[in-house]
Amino acid sequence: MKIKLALLSLFVLIFNSAFVFADEPVRFTASAPSTAILDKPFQLVYSINANGRDMRAPEMTNFEVLAGPFESHSSSMQIINGKSSSSVSVSYTYTLQAQKTGTFTIPSASISVSGQKYTSNGVSIKVLPADAAGSKSQGGQSGGNAGAQNISNENIFIRTSVSNANVYEQEAVLVTYKLYTLADVVQCVNKKMPDFNGFMKQDIEQTQNKQFSYENFNGRNYGTVVLYQVLLYPQRSGVIQIEKANFEAVVRVQNRTTARSIFDDFFDSYTNVSKSIVAPATKITVNSLPANKPASFKGTVGRFTLNSSISSQEVKANEAVTVKINIAGTGNMKLIKNPDIKFPESFEMYDPKVNNNFKTTTTGVSGTKTIEYLFIPRHSGDFEIPSAEFSYFDVKEKTYKTLRTPAYKLQVLKGEGNESATVVGSSYIDKQDVKQLGKDIRYIQTEKFDLLKEEEPIFGTITGWLMYLIPLLISLALFIVFRKQAKDNANLDLMKTRKANKVAVKRLKLAQKLLKEGKKDSFYEEVLKAVWTYLSDKLSISSASLTKDRVVDELTTRGVDEVLINQFTAILNTCEFARYAPNSGQQEMGNLYAETMEAISQLEELVKK
Repeated sequence: MKIKLALLSLFVLIFNSAFVFADEPVRFTASAPSTAILDKPFQLVYSINANGRDMRAPEMTNFEVLAGPFESHSSSMQIINGKSSSSVSVSYTYTLQAQKTGTFTIPSASISVSGQKYTSNGVSIKVLPADAAGSKSQGGQSGGNAGAQNISNENIFIRTSVSNANVYEQEAVLVTYKLYTLADVVQCVNKKMPDFNGFMKQDIEQTQNKQFSYENFNGRNYGTVVLYQVLLYPQRSGVIQIEKANFEAVVRVQNRTTARSIFDDFFDSYTNVSKSIVAPATKITVNSLPANKPASFKGTVGRFTLNSSISSQEVKANEAVTVKINIAGTGNMKLIKNPDIKFPESFEMYDPKVNNNFKTTTTGVSGTKTIEYLFIPRHSGDFEIPSAEFSYFDVKEKTYKTLRTPAYKLQVLKGEGNESATVVGSSYIDKQDVKQLGKDIRYIQTEKFDLLKEEEPIFGTITGWLMYLIPLLISLALFIVFRKQAKDNANLDLMKTRKANKVAVKRLKLAQKLLKEGKKDSFYEEVLKAVWTYLSDKLSISSASLTKDRVVDELTTRGVDEVLINQFTAILNTCEFARYAPNSGQQEMGNLYAETMEAISQLEELVKK
């Protein structure tokens, strides 16, 4: 009996697993690096989430197959709340080498699963030329402890590029900061970005796991990654300069020391060093918009389409009607204003409902803006809802364009309770019964009444003078308070000092969120930013001059206890090296968060200004 139950349970488990697996769609994909270097091997991987057979790779023209395909299998099964699920992953790996430069496409591969044929996606690969003769592949590390000064600016730098250096007002400009490196860069963060004066900016969200790709620049193949991108909309004409941007990179440098034993040849040691990198400034020429602006033009620049609709063209009086206008396209969509529609005066109007569905990409802000006009006709008759206009400047055709909605005819029928309304064309006369609004004659008061003594004027009395003096004194006090506040606000160092704690607490809240999510690297990076920003604002030290030694000297000068100074130093050291410590866990991260909050609170008590 036990054997039968065991066999039955096994059958149910296999059946459930097969059922879950059958519901999962088959995915057959190809992946390879977007760029490759001539005569350097790279891998092409085909992956499928099912057991297939008769896998056929395409003809790989312009590429030499050095090895493969190497087939690997993996499978897993899990049971959650009595429900079982299983997954299978199979990959086929080829090692290829490009034979010439250019951009080439590897066609789709095919495989058969349960008698059905599946094809993968094609892969496009850009092949770069090999490094020019005499170029070095590494970044000038030498000596026992190579520092940032040993890393040449030719081996690691940042380029500032703009999508268009000659634009019109309100035309989007994409500014990209890209890192080029021959060294092993662990991370690169922006320390100070330009103010982008003269522009309205829209940041472009970057992916957290940035992948390096190759790019051939000046005869050398650099590892490149986009650090920061922003869309700028110029607000005035003329030549506008975008100032320099400051970044800081952490580079992994191999230590070159004299071998003390035979084992030193087998084990290498590395040091992480910081290097400041300055992205160059750039200029953008902004042209004024042409003078022949349409009357309905309100500053919108880009390329757009317009359509509209009405909910009904035949309704009864007192029934709601909606006119919907949809504007779609790409441009400075956040500045689009609602088109004006002159509705008949007898309509009861409501504030329009606006729904924005925008998406920011490297090509600009695109999406749709939907405006719904809700109104209620109160009287019957035939009405016309006039056309609405929307004008914009077309950046490609360099001319103004005006889009119009159609005019809508609306027939309003008599509704309940409105039977006495008489309609003449588009006007109306509403008949009502005569109502008695009041008595025609008011009789003279003949009964007893009390006489009141005439009041003396208040001007010239103490009360009258106080009514003048008290507001004057209040105004004088407010003037003194506001003047002191304006003076304090003009002192940027003082304002940064006062707001240092708030800024730090805000960053630490984000660090606490990352702590709960278990994101180790991001947590330590955010705590490090919070502490450095707090010390810079609290001690009025610029970011360029902010170092550990400068912080220690400043805190000592202000009479801060040595224990608290050492605590801040320890927090900074922990954040800088914790991401490379293999045993840094959730407990250590929680302890660091608590220590940072406590240290900032203690310093707030000691340094009031």
